[in-house]
Amino acid sequence: MVWRRVQILDSCTLRELHGVIQVAMGWEGIHLYQFRLRSRCYGSWELSASSADVTLASLKLRKGTRFTYDYDLNLPWRHEVRIEENRLDRLPGKIYPTCAAGDGACPPEDCGGPQGYLAGLDDASSWEAFEDLQTIAEILNEAVLENRPQVLNDQDTRWRLEVAVERSKAREDARGRAFVRRTVNARLRKGDHLALMHQQC
Repeated sequence: MVWRRVQILDSCTLRELHGVIQVAMGWEGIHLYQFRLRSRCYGSWELSASSADVTLASLKLRKGTRFTYDYDLNLPWRHEVRIEENRLDRLPGKIYPTCAAGDGACPPEDCGGPQGYLAGLDDASSWEAFEDLQTIAEILNEAVLENRPQVLNDQDTRWRLEVAVERSKAREDARGRAFVRRTVNARLRKGDHLALMHQQC
């Protein structure tokens, strides 16, 4: 399961929360989004949704309230948003929003939605993945450990190596970016969420 815990002020708008979620997940805000709350949608204007410029305070959300955040609506990522505390004691010198915790790698932005992401993870541990690693190991063993770099002059061997490396790299990319709280907070302090919140209005 992929999850993030963020601390935000109740003056934060849903549009800003969209930007915060984008930063926390490691995405770039290039797709449409919407929040579903009390049978109402807020988000991208292209969806005929209500304006996301409403503050959390004005929504009068209570502790335990849950609502959804959908992103990339062609192959939607649905997130459950939970209000764990509805009063944040603002600490002097602390900058908000901030990411307090999280776990799970961020799925790549355009990987085909949840099904595409899971298929990519399956492929990363497939027999074909093992065969590609075996091909790379065999060729490098010959070229480096056996001190026969001329094997790389053979077109077929070079092609097999390049294809195996390319597929292995694609499998690694399909795993997504690891969650690093320090990186998320550095981006939030820099204000990346403020730029991302306006990309798909």
